[in-house]
Formats: sequence, structure tokens, C-alpha cells
Amino acid sequence: MFEKIIKIFQVPELRKKILFVLGAFAVFRLMANVPMPGFDSGKMEELFAQFQMFQFADLLVGGTLDQFSIVMLGLGPYITSVIVIQLLTLVWPKLQKMYREEGDAGRQKVNQYGRLMTVPFAIVQGYGMLMLFQSPEVQIIPPLGFFETVNILAVITAGTLLLMWIGELVTERGIGNGVSLLIFAGIISALPRSVLQMIMDLEYDAGAIIMYALLFLAILLILAGVVHVNEARRNIPVSYARRVRGRKIYGGASTYLPLSLNPAGVIPIIFAMSMVVLPSMLVGFLTGVEGVIGSAAKVVSDFLEMTVIYGGLIFILVCLFTYFYTAVTFDPKNVSDNLQKMGGFVPGIRPGKPTANHIRYILNRVLLLGALFLATIAVLPMIVPSIIDFVVEGSTIAQGGAFGFLMGGASLIIIVSVVLETIRQINAQLQMREYETI
Repeated sequence: MFEKIIKIFQVPELRKKILFVLGAFAVFRLMANVPMPGFDSGKMEELFAQFQMFQFADLLVGGTLDQFSIVMLGLGPYITSVIVIQLLTLVWPKLQKMYREEGDAGRQKVNQYGRLMTVPFAIVQGYGMLMLFQSPEVQIIPPLGFFETVNILAVITAGTLLLMWIGELVTERGIGNGVSLLIFAGIISALPRSVLQMIMDLEYDAGAIIMYALLFLAILLILAGVVHVNEARRNIPVSYARRVRGRKIYGGASTYLPLSLNPAGVIPIIFAMSMVVLPSMLVGFLTGVEGVIGSAAKVVSDFLEMTVIYGGLIFILVCLFTYFYTAVTFDPKNVSDNLQKMGGFVPGIRPGKPTANHIRYILNRVLLLGALFLATIAVLPMIVPSIIDFVVEGSTIAQGGAFGFLMGGASLIIIVSVVLETIRQINAQLQMREYETI
């Protein structure tokens, strides 16, 4: 490992890319710690402790919301616009043709639409957050006038666009996907604080020490499982027919088509929790309204606060969105057509529609395992504290801190996916340099 690190910094081009990414991290975290004037940090901590949905929202935007910073929305509006564009490619034939058939030029046009949609999403989300934070039930910031609201909206919208630009620069000039790396940096920045909180809350009796050991073992097993599933592939054998052109023979090779066990990554968890968190947040603040609306909101809020209901909804929605998102991003018919154009075929399967059906059949079986595993990881932070509280009544172990951070959920999937993808790209860069020196 140390030899590889030394090799990384010995290659000038790779060293510049790594330093550029680190510089982007520094700028991002600097902006994330520049707060807006006039907010109450104590009430913000109370709000995050009371409502779990704010902790998840802070995770998605990269750890910028809890400080009410100038980039408080983070990359949330950009992620929302990208998700909306990808959904539109499924229902809008013209956009679907542009994304799938026009190559890089078409994808660049679709990405440009996503950038343009980021502005209205940032304004709407920023305005909603400002109204929420100055409501009487929360009162994190004092009531704002029209011009103050416009100024703050302009600042946080510009902050989101600046982060979007930094993320694309990292993708272009650095290593890995810039947006994922910035979210990764925001998640990792919360780890030292979580570890410190865990150390301060340690219980030094024999039973607690055993419980800590078991929890650390569980964390290692979860990490190993996430890495294994993230790297798992189902290989479909593919052969290429021999073609004679002049005196040369082309083709005749055998390879495979790899299908990932988790092709959707962390997107289904983001979709599912957004579908549950936003209604929970809305009814949570409607409970203070008098009359029928307040009573109905109270009933819905109490219903959603039940761990079994909340966890069950997350589990089901993650499974459904795994299939849905994969259907948007992976088309077996296109894969079959491309294989046929290149003279490839699956042994024992006729080209064309039979090959597409065969790929779709295998994909659906593989996705079932991936969806169930992803859904289980998503609900682990809800299940583990309840189990520990049942075994050790009154224990505060795993009720937050580093245990809650590492036990599972979107943060763990994002960390593992980003780290593995970055390592893979660094290895590819090093191998390319080795080939050039031969």
C-alpha cells in the first residue's frame, strides 16, 4: 500500500489530480463552515436531535445544513434535477432518444438541462428551508423581510451553483466523480465528531465492553458485506463470430457481459428516504395547526414515527426503486442490439429479442438479491438500536455517535462506493503509466 502511495506522488499528472481533489475538498469544507448571520446554533442542534429527517437531509447535501452555511443546500438541488432528468428519459421519447442514441453529444445536452434545472430547484428548496427555519415552531432565524429573503436566496443559490461547478471540475481534472466525492467529503467530516461523542459516552463496565466488542465485529461484517455486494458481478458469457477481411481474421474471442449485483448504487436509498422523509417533515409541522388538518397530521405523524412502519416503508420503497432506476439506466434491448452489431452472441441463445429476454431474466434475478441487501442496509440504523435496547435495557450504545454512523444506511454505501471507484481509477492510471514505460 505504501509503495502504491509513493508511486502515486511520483507520477506528476496523477499527483496534480490528487492535489486538485484535496484542494476542492478544502474549499468545500471552508464554505460549509461559513454560517449565515442571525441563526441560533443551539436550536439547530435541538431540531436535528428531534427530527431524524434533518439528519438525512444534511447527509445528502454533504454536511452543510446543520451549520446554516452559505452552501446550506449543498448539492441537493443538483442531485434532485439529475434524478428528475433521468426519470424524464423514461417517459419522454425525445429525451430518451437523445440520451441513449446520440452518444456523448446527446448526454451532454441532457446534463446541460440538469444544470439549468438546478437554479429553480435551489430557489424553491431554499425558500422552503427559510420558511421552515423562521416558523414559530422552530424559530432558528428571526423573521425576514422581502429583501433579506431575496438576498439569502441569491447567496445560497449561488453557493449551490458554485459547488456544482467545483464538482464538475473535479470530475474533469481530478480522479472520480466530483459530486460523489464532495458528498463523501461531507460525510467523512462528521466522523471525528461522532467518534469523539462515542468516546465521551463510553460505559466502562464488563457488560458494556462485551457489547462494544460485538458491535465493532458487526460493523466489520457489515463493511465486508457492503464491499462484497458492491463488487459482485454476474457474468454472462459472450462469444464473437470470426470474420475474414482480406488476409486477416477478426473475432473468434470469448468474453463475458458483467451484470452488477447492485447497479443502482445508493440512488434507491435516496429516492426511498426522500419519499418518506418529506411527507414526515410536512405532517410534523402541520401538527401545530388547529382544526381537522392538525388532527389528521397528528395521526399521520404518529403512524410514521412507529419504527416498524417507517422501516417497512423504507424497505419496500428501496426494493421498488432499485428495479425502477435500473430500468431507467440499463436497457437489455440496447445491449442485445449492440452485441448483434459487433458480431457477438450469447452461446445457446439466438441474437435479437431472445438475447434481450435472456439478459432481462438474469438481471431481474440478480436485482432481487441486490435490492434485498440494499434495503436491509438502509433499515439497519433503525433495527440495531432497538435490538440493543431490548438486550441491554436503557443502554445508550449505538443510539448515535460513530456506531449509528457506521452501522449502515446511505452514508456507508456512499463511502464504500466512492472509495472503491477512486481506488479503481487510481489503479487504472498507474497501470496505464506502466504500459507506457514498457
